Amino acid sequence: MSYQKYYVPEQSKYPIYLAIALFLLVMGAAGTINDLGKTDSNSSYILYSGLIAFGATLYFWFRAVIREHIAGLDSAQLQQSFVFGMAWFIFSEVMFFAAFFGALFYVRNFSVPWLGGEGEKGLANMLWEGFESSWPVMSTPDAGSAYVLAEKSMSWPGWANVLMWLPLWNTIVLLSSSVTVHFAHLALKNDNKKSFNKWLGVTVFLALIFVGLQALEYYEAYAHYGLTLNSGIYGSTFFMLTGFHGFHVMMGGLMLAIMLSRSVLYNHFDPHNHFGFEAASWYWHFVDVVWVMLFLFVYIL
Repeated sequence: MSYQKYYVPEQSKYPIYLAIALFLLVMGAAGTINDLGKTDSNSSYILYSGLIAFGATLYFWFRAVIREHIAGLDSAQLQQSFVFGMAWFIFSEVMFFAAFFGALFYVRNFSVPWLGGEGEKGLANMLWEGFESSWPVMSTPDAGSAYVLAEKSMSWPGWANVLMWLPLWNTIVLLSSSVTVHFAHLALKNDNKKSFNKWLGVTVFLALIFVGLQALEYYEAYAHYGLTLNSGIYGSTFFMLTGFHGFHVMMGGLMLAIMLSRSVLYNHFDPHNHFGFEAASWYWHFVDVVWVMLFLFVYIL
């Protein structure tokens, strides 16, 4: 029986660097949130230091892996481990969003109805006098003046105003980007690098449009509707779900932009050797599927 050689890379300091960067990032983020409104806080500097260290570590680590791959040091066995690694990473992200969607489901179908007196665990008038179960809940009855009732939610506006509804255009943009990244993949498998670069560039451009529309939606929510994180459980779940998804869109867009730069500047990838791009495209399709779920359960239903 013949055995394939398995490339074992040399000892690396990048894992400990990444651990330190993540520690600074998490501590800085927690401190920044806890110190909101304080003028003498240094937490933001810790946060920015962690972000810079995190980005720099990933850059040098990925550069080393790419160089090893181009040098032919990784075998088919190691490449298969990359596939499994990306698959498990996407699965972990699926579970991440499943927890958030599960929280939304629990709030809408159990917590709020119970507080309104419905079901065996109904607590009507035990917490808030006269509370009625309805969705969206955009205020917390006993939270005080800091929690202001929003004028309007971001839900379905009706057919008369649908063309002015930003989530609809975001959906069109993101689903279109899923099609364009697929066209890029087909072009690469057909060894058409010019078409590959074109369609991948269009995908990155659509990702930027999505992020811009999402920022515009947040501005509209804050400035025109008074919808903030303090706007009851609806405001919390809305910004939590859409915010985390927006972060993942930026991550996926950055991945695709890096793949585009590798192709344009260094002529990386060929029809039989392009897992870096393929992994990024998997992630992008995952982000699109999550948005469809968000569109249905946060905006429509």
